[in-house]
Amino acid sequence: MDTLSYRTISANSKTARKQWVVVDADGQNLGRLASQVAKMIRGKHKTNYTPHVDCGDNVIVINAAKVELSGAKWDEKDYIRYTGYPGGQRILSAREVHAKRPTALIEKAVKGMLPKNKLGNTLFTNLYVYAGAEHKQEAQQPVVININEIK
Repeated sequence: MDTLSYRTISANSKTARKQWVVVDADGQNLGRLASQVAKMIRGKHKTNYTPHVDCGDNVIVINAAKVELSGAKWDEKDYIRYTGYPGGQRILSAREVHAKRPTALIEKAVKGMLPKNKLGNTLFTNLYVYAGAEHKQEAQQPVVININEIK
């Protein structure tokens, strides 16, 4: 029996084939969209997935301003931050965050689904979110993907 033929092949930065992908957030639920985008950024949909390597795709999310939240989450979902000073806890509803910066909802949701380490910080740089339908990455010739057809 040839035991050398049973080696596990791990991806690295040279062998990872990264693609540019465009996802349209128009009419999508925030959590379902964010989980699919996080899976694509992480590379879990690829056969050569390696947990400790950035082997995922670069994802461009357009129409982030048209993302949807179900139920009363626009008013009940809170985003909490702390300034570092006594009494400095700030709470904003999803509607207030969306009014200030529409891309923040998707960015925060996806960032929360990535690893909390250096790899997660590197993976987050592969996400590009735009409020409108235009993006700046036409030179990379991204592929348009329908997020509803991904399993």
